[in-house]
Amino acid sequence: MSSLDLAVIGNANLGALVDRNGCVVWSCLPRFDGDPVFCALLNGDRVNDPSAELRPDMHGFFAVSVDEFARAEQSYVHNTAVLVTRLYDRHGSAVEITDFAPRFKQHGRFYRPIMIVRRLRPVIGTPRIRIRLRPASDYGAGRPVTTYGSNHVRYVMPRLTLRLTTDAPLPYVMEEIPFLLEDPCDLILGPDETLLRPIRETASEYEEKTVEYWREWVRYLSIPFEWQEAVIRAAITLKLCSFEETGAVIAAMTTSIPEAPESGRNWDYRYCWPRDAHFVVRALNGLGATRTMEEYLHYITNLVTTARNGHLQPVYGVLTESRLPEREVPSLSGYRGMGPVRVGNEAYRHVQNDVYGSVVMAATQMFFDERLSHSGTVRIFERLESVGDQAIKVYDKPDAGLWEYRTIAKVHTFSAVMCWVACDRLARIATRVGLEARARRWREEADRMHEDICARAWNADANCFSESFGGSDVDASLLLLHELRFLAADDPRFAGTVAAIERRLRRGKYMLRYAAPDDFGTPRNAFTVCTFWYIDALAALGRRDEARDLFENLLARRNHAGLLSEDIEIDTGELWGNFPQTYSLVGMISSAMRLSRSWEEAL
Repeated sequence: MSSLDLAVIGNANLGALVDRNGCVVWSCLPRFDGDPVFCALLNGDRVNDPSAELRPDMHGFFAVSVDEFARAEQSYVHNTAVLVTRLYDRHGSAVEITDFAPRFKQHGRFYRPIMIVRRLRPVIGTPRIRIRLRPASDYGAGRPVTTYGSNHVRYVMPRLTLRLTTDAPLPYVMEEIPFLLEDPCDLILGPDETLLRPIRETASEYEEKTVEYWREWVRYLSIPFEWQEAVIRAAITLKLCSFEETGAVIAAMTTSIPEAPESGRNWDYRYCWPRDAHFVVRALNGLGATRTMEEYLHYITNLVTTARNGHLQPVYGVLTESRLPEREVPSLSGYRGMGPVRVGNEAYRHVQNDVYGSVVMAATQMFFDERLSHSGTVRIFERLESVGDQAIKVYDKPDAGLWEYRTIAKVHTFSAVMCWVACDRLARIATRVGLEARARRWREEADRMHEDICARAWNADANCFSESFGGSDVDASLLLLHELRFLAADDPRFAGTVAAIERRLRRGKYMLRYAAPDDFGTPRNAFTVCTFWYIDALAALGRRDEARDLFENLLARRNHAGLLSEDIEIDTGELWGNFPQTYSLVGMISSAMRLSRSWEEAL
């Protein structure tokens, strides 16, 4: 049975998910939103279950296995995105698999090819191994045309040709025949290009340089004293979820992992939501990883420049595509057979008015951060003003909200507050660039909106803000009112709102995003980032011991590789939803930074 006990490898150009037994079960090529060459995660089978026979018709995976399998161990090389899996047989022999996607500086730029390198070596005895490389195309429906040469195999697919170059015995690889691994061997899966140097030399150099790159990247992170390992792993994974060619940051690497069993809440998250991406780059920026922020600012500058009359969508493709038509693919049965599998996301058509604040809030960094090589200009500010104008028009209009309701439209409080954020930050930017008249205009608009939101979203009977104007429900986004600077932490309205959310949405040590029925019924699983928001709100209210207890519980829910998905099953703690979820990892970093003792206190 498939699970989210998965590790991630990648290079900010591609990503791949590897299960605990060393099988690549998911990877979309040539980029995150591409066709999944490895799609076994969504075919209903656990392809690398040592107790199961692999049918000849099963495709979409890259497995290395040992005969008479006994157990597996898996971990990352310290402070890197290089993964090591050890497979042991019943006689004590073991093979070590080192997996990575090359990433390092070369010729003055980053080398990050469409390539996965797998290095095999016997570490105990002489294990008998089998290599099965079965790519697929067209979301599992197609099979490649296979040809081979003296030391390579070509997999020709409609939109992509991959070449496996290896010094393993090629007939054994082609025919999937078990063989004794007496010496190390390397498997380099990448573009249909001839290697210019020996295979082992190439793989060894790529591994050494990739390890060096990640360790150097981590060395300059400004991490908290406590929970360092968790923060570093989250930061590396967030970096892996950035598409460096354009600066886009995807919400997750997968599509259609259900939010809860048999829920039908199966969505494609392989795109860029400005809302989510802003929190990602803010978290990385807080750690000192400014390059990803600069790349994302370039991405949103492109969005703002091409936006008609300042109108922005809630989600875009990694190449800034505005159309992401949604369809269901019948060729994949889904995670644990729980379809449908969806490609594209209809949310691109939605009205989600919080996007205006998300974009302006991210762009604000350009005007205040002296570390950036490209600072904000008056021209960029003028472009952002059109976004602010749109925020003024829509702040009190119904929308689908950040939870992306498909058939429900209200004037959501969070959306209205984010429109206020757009105006508030524009006032700050105008002051920064010396445009005092513009600053006054945006401050007046922000103050007017603030007063109106407080009047129409405050529920005096319940002593809290409601999730919509004139509503009676709450949702977890209201926990961000202090974080967004809409309310001060000592404002009694903030404490009242947190108390109401506790009463209605807290389930044990977890937090629902909302409890009211939606298009698919009543939510059952906890939305992971909402619990982190609650932890941050408790810390802001001075309830740090409670916050730390909840934080430690969430850390314990991470999988063996230190990663989180979108949702958590409340009763069992099992991970559900798309994976790895950037929003969840951002929440982890934010809460760790907020709760950790300082280095001075600890040392």
